[in-house]
Amino acid sequence: MKKEMAIEIKDLKKSFDGGHEFVLNGIDLQIPRGSLTVIIGYSGTGKSVLLKHMLGLLKPTSGEVNVLGKNIWQLSEDELVKLRCSFGVLFQHAALFDDLTVLENVAFPIHEHRRYLPTREVIEMAEKKLHMSGLDSKHFNKLPGELSGGMRKRAGLARALALDPDILLYDEPTTGLDPILTEMVDNLIQETHKKHTGSTTIVVSHDLMAAFRIGENVVMLDKGKVLLQGTPDDFLNSDLELVRKFVDKGLKKH
Repeated sequence: MKKEMAIEIKDLKKSFDGGHEFVLNGIDLQIPRGSLTVIIGYSGTGKSVLLKHMLGLLKPTSGEVNVLGKNIWQLSEDELVKLRCSFGVLFQHAALFDDLTVLENVAFPIHEHRRYLPTREVIEMAEKKLHMSGLDSKHFNKLPGELSGGMRKRAGLARALALDPDILLYDEPTTGLDPILTEMVDNLIQETHKKHTGSTTIVVSHDLMAAFRIGENVVMLDKGKVLLQGTPDDFLNSDLELVRKFVDKGLKKH
């Protein structure tokens, strides 16, 4: 039986200078529904630009971006806003609102997109997501600045989960973290994926070992193209010179 795709990208090209230099230069990519996919590559290979195309934040110079079976640039503005609610995003530094408590941060997208719900129900939903993310209730009324780095990640994850998204995106979730916190975040990503049966997880990372540890499906970008897509074993056994270099460098770090 043919696997259903959460995201399907066809010959995606993106230029910011009118077509002289392409940041994305013909990306072809399929991400199956229910998979845990890690997108890796050196800095400047187009990972963040690709992520913004998936979210419909950037319009392609050419090519197609299909999300949950819909070509997002054929949608109206209202339809695009609705489709974006299918995504949950954990940003690199959690990107919480500094002047809102942890609970208010998580309740914010629910208030925004489920305006018909009574406040009590919104609060209960936000509390549930925070518990699911492993944050103790004694921290719910704290401001982000009063939390440790690990707690902020958990609060950011709870907010990403607020609308029960079909697709969960993590943008460089372990950048700047120490090895213990990195492992905690990796475990959190895996646990969250397992708990949400049928949801699709996409992690954008430069951390090869994290990709191998948590990814079922690994995608490597180079010069705005997909260099290799496959399992961690496909990467370990690859004869491609750049893949070998990346793998050797990643393994040396550990």
